[in-house]
Amino acid sequence: MEYTHLGRSGLKVSRLVLGTMNFGPQTSAEDSHAIMDAAHEAGINYFDTANAYGQHLGKGATESIIGDWFARGGGRRERTVLATKLYGDMGDWPNEGRLSALNIRRALDASLQRLKTDYIDIYQFHHIDRDTPWEEIWQAMEVAVAQGKILYAGSSNFAGWHIATAQAEARKRNFVGLVSEQSIYNLLTRQVELEVLPAAQANGVGVIAWSPLQGGLLGGVVRKQNEGKRRLEGRAAETLEKHRDAIEAYEDFAAELGHEPGDITLAWLLTRPGVTGPIIGPRTMEQLEGGLRALDVTLDDAALQRLDEIFPGHRTAPEDYAW
Repeated sequence: MEYTHLGRSGLKVSRLVLGTMNFGPQTSAEDSHAIMDAAHEAGINYFDTANAYGQHLGKGATESIIGDWFARGGGRRERTVLATKLYGDMGDWPNEGRLSALNIRRALDASLQRLKTDYIDIYQFHHIDRDTPWEEIWQAMEVAVAQGKILYAGSSNFAGWHIATAQAEARKRNFVGLVSEQSIYNLLTRQVELEVLPAAQANGVGVIAWSPLQGGLLGGVVRKQNEGKRRLEGRAAETLEKHRDAIEAYEDFAAELGHEPGDITLAWLLTRPGVTGPIIGPRTMEQLEGGLRALDVTLDDAALQRLDEIFPGHRTAPEDYAW
């Protein structure tokens, strides 16, 4: 496993991030625990979750599964860089969601209780809150840091100007601000190259790519359909039809390189400037093992150029849309 610093921080994290969104809804607690043990064995130390994950099974169900795993001891918590998120409503009463100082305090304490730990390494804003000023948000986070309940702050689904504003407001307070941003990023969805990636790099924020396989569309979906192993409906089916030629060309190129399509897109993300690593969210042990294969894939300049031809990206802003 390779490790890198998260943004401009001194924190070292694995280049692959274990996503836990399926733990509970798709994967039993027992299997989730086994996957987390296997992730540690493979050297993955960066685990990502959220208070809203698995909520239809009960408040914070996924966090509770992770907390029970930590409670088994054996250095599980100590070897894990733990990231969780807040924003979504956790109840029907006012102030049970978003980023008010009140909700930050309450949501953080609730996550700590479910996770059976006394601190969270990276506490992340799951979305921008346009109704709460940064002065209030950063003051609440400063208190949490002073209490030893969190070490770092991160964001998710932020625009480039959100990142720039957050960091500018943090600097006014002599506060570290954000060290990470989670954005959807893959060969098919490259809009973050316009402003999010440049803003993150300029402000010392490491980018974590979520949905690296675009909901499975970059994981060999055409071949699986032809073999009767995959059936798409709704938006996924519409996206496939819209990009079928490119996706078919991509799968053919992956075969030419001798790798699975999903391994190629993960390996490609590991070459992107400013990207700390992609999130892999396995439902099964087999899917975890598949994600690990990407570490053995090397893409030379010719391969990277071919991928850009199949899935055109964006030049650094403002050149892409200015001239």
